[in-house]
Amino acid sequence: MTNRSLVPRPVGAALLAVSLVVGGCLGPGTLPTESAAGASQPVYGDGTCPTSQPPALPAGEKRTVTIETKLGTIVMAIEADLAPIAAGNLVALAACGFYDGVVFHRTPTLEDGTRFVIQGGDPTGTGRGGPGYTIQDEAVVEEYGRGTVAMARSQAANSVGSQFFIVLEDSVRDVLESANTYQIIGTVASGMEVADAIHAASAGIELPTDPVAMTKVTVTNP
Repeated sequence: MTNRSLVPRPVGAALLAVSLVVGGCLGPGTLPTESAAGASQPVYGDGTCPTSQPPALPAGEKRTVTIETKLGTIVMAIEADLAPIAAGNLVALAACGFYDGVVFHRTPTLEDGTRFVIQGGDPTGTGRGGPGYTIQDEAVVEEYGRGTVAMARSQAANSVGSQFFIVLEDSVRDVLESANTYQIIGTVASGMEVADAIHAASAGIELPTDPVAMTKVTVTNP
């Protein structure tokens, strides 16, 4: 399967390069990506997880998604009004236990040493997995910045599945906005120091050999 992603030149270059990356072998600073869903997927979670695009989160509604890890807890504030389809998707997957035990499989660093994102949500831990379906694209209505929670995708239209990422620095905004297709669904309400620690645990390696797992992910009303 071909894994497509946008690859930036070193920070400070006048332009960003667009590249095709095959087989999920991604270079430093590669933009968040998710391969298209396969035709057959194992059952994940508690057996009640969606098998196609779940209902959008209703307008005006918010959810709190709490991620427990061995390094601490990250609390994410998810808002329907940012991207209702993507927000409803992540909430539905978290509620059925899909993310329990799933790792943060990517912890990339830009070529100038700037910390980029931590990315997780692939139950296979390879960067090629997903929930067995994809969802519709939505417009990005906010700016990316430290603590932004957004969905990973390939260059193909409507390719978002279960993978998401947390932005570590405001300064990477221009890199992400070069694509501007990653649906923003919320922000980290608390625990950014844990996100930092997850990145540090791998020394900022693109694909860590001992990735940090989400031991338990739960959903509550704010």
